[in-house]
Amino acid sequence: MKVEAELTCPLGSKCEEVRDNKLHRCAWFTMLSGRNPNTGENVDERGCAMAWIPVLLIENSMQQRSTSAAVESLRNEAMRASTVASLRSSLVPPSLVLEEAP
Repeated sequence: MKVEAELTCPLGSKCEEVRDNKLHRCAWFTMLSGRNPNTGENVDERGCAMAWIPVLLIENSMQQRSTSAAVESLRNEAMRASTVASLRSSLVPPSLVLEEAP
């Protein structure tokens, strides 16, 4: 015997429903377009915003790691430039340092 799973709303409503010749749509029923971070495939579908949370959290974590790596790279470059500038200024004899005009 094959058992089919049917997803239902934990709040007890339907995402879209036609009643009284009107389309009633849940405010959380949203369109998501982009790339699935787990599989890499393109996503272009409607679904419940609450159901999208795990996928969006994974994508957010991936973006934060990328940003963190970029900030670390920038910090390392700034430290290297600061060290080079510091070494250059320490090698200049005091007699060659120009004084500012009053």
